[in-house]
Amino acid sequence: MEKVPMTSRGAQLLRDELRRLLKLRPKISEAIAEARDLGDLKENAEYHAAREEQAICEAQIRDIEYKLSVAQIIDVSKMKNTGKVIFGTTVTLIDIDTNEEKTYQIVGDDEADIKSGRISVSSPIARGLIGKMEGGEVVISTPGGDKDFEINKVLYC
Repeated sequence: MEKVPMTSRGAQLLRDELRRLLKLRPKISEAIAEARDLGDLKENAEYHAAREEQAICEAQIRDIEYKLSVAQIIDVSKMKNTGKVIFGTTVTLIDIDTNEEKTYQIVGDDEADIKSGRISVSSPIARGLIGKMEGGEVVISTPGGDKDFEINKVLYC
């Protein structure tokens, strides 16, 4: 079983979701019991809907428990900032052609949200940045072609 990198924030979000789902279990069981009391189970839409909700909830619980069991939680805020881009760091890039500034945090696959500036460690941008140093330049292959960036800042937070 290979460990999967995850930020402490990502792990906390999963734990919170797991707690929410575990609290939902009894409510779903009650809904099944109430629907069962309505009579014929073959044509009981409420019963079938509650059973489906239960199956989805249980699948999500198993999925989250598995993700947490294989997670290697990395908290870069407890590490010394060497200026090197690693998993969990927040990187500010400057597009050399347009002088446009972009900031990304490198996170696990499940935590990625480009709108919030969190990119997956397996994304082309992150793969191009990992191991590079603050102040250096990097060429990253994108669908629109190669882009030149300067690594302006690397934050361990």
